[in-house]
This record gives sequence, structure tokens and C-alpha cells, in this order.
Amino acid sequence: MKIRILKNEAEYEAALAEIERLMESPKPDVDRLELLGLLVSDYEDKHYQIDMPDPVEAITFRMEQMGLTRKDLERYIGSRSKVSEVLSGKRRLSLSMIRALHEGLGIPAEVLLGRPDRPELENAA
Repeated sequence: MKIRILKNEAEYEAALAEIERLMESPKPDVDRLELLGLLVSDYEDKHYQIDMPDPVEAITFRMEQMGLTRKDLERYIGSRSKVSEVLSGKRRLSLSMIRALHEGLGIPAEVLLGRPDRPELENAA
């Protein structure tokens, strides 16, 4: 395989096959492997972008992971009504809530800072 910028799915698949072949080789060409890895990574970044999760989805996912209830979130968000409003999408997270959720539950701050995808939430706070 000639090494060059990957421009389509066929070239991407060929590069993956070449990487697999090199990985199985007893003495792989490490420089070729590294270059193919960079080309594949670049192609994936351009064609298979993964959007950041919605902040509420991230919170509920972490709740499931940790076996938390809505009541457990009160220490990070505030009152039961605030927890309910946040989880239902009626209230945006405040900076203090974001800090508490980040520090207490380990949810990345950049996820919690995500923009609402519903315009009616722009004025909610």
C-alpha cells in the first residue's frame, strides 16, 4: 500500500488492513505503522466525529454507573426541586453546580458546560 492522505472509505479500510498486517508481523516496520496510525486517526477525526453528550445525559449516565438516586444529587445541585428541574431540562446548570458535579462525580466540566440544544432553555436559570 502506498502511504498517502486517506480520501475515502476504501483507502481508510486498506490502511486499517495494512496496520493489522504490520501488527501481526514478527518485525513490524514501526515508522510505517506510526505513519499509518496518524493517517487513520486524521481520517477518523474528520469522518467519525463523536459529539459531546448533553449535560443531562452525562449526569444520568453517571447516576446509573454509580447507582445514585435523584436524592443523591441534592448535595451537588441543591434542593429536590432544582434536581428535578435540571434533570427534566427546565433549568440549566449553574457554575457552582458544574463545579460540584465535576469534583464530586468526575463528570468532565466541558461536558457539563455544553450548550442547550433547545432554544427555550436559553433564558432558564
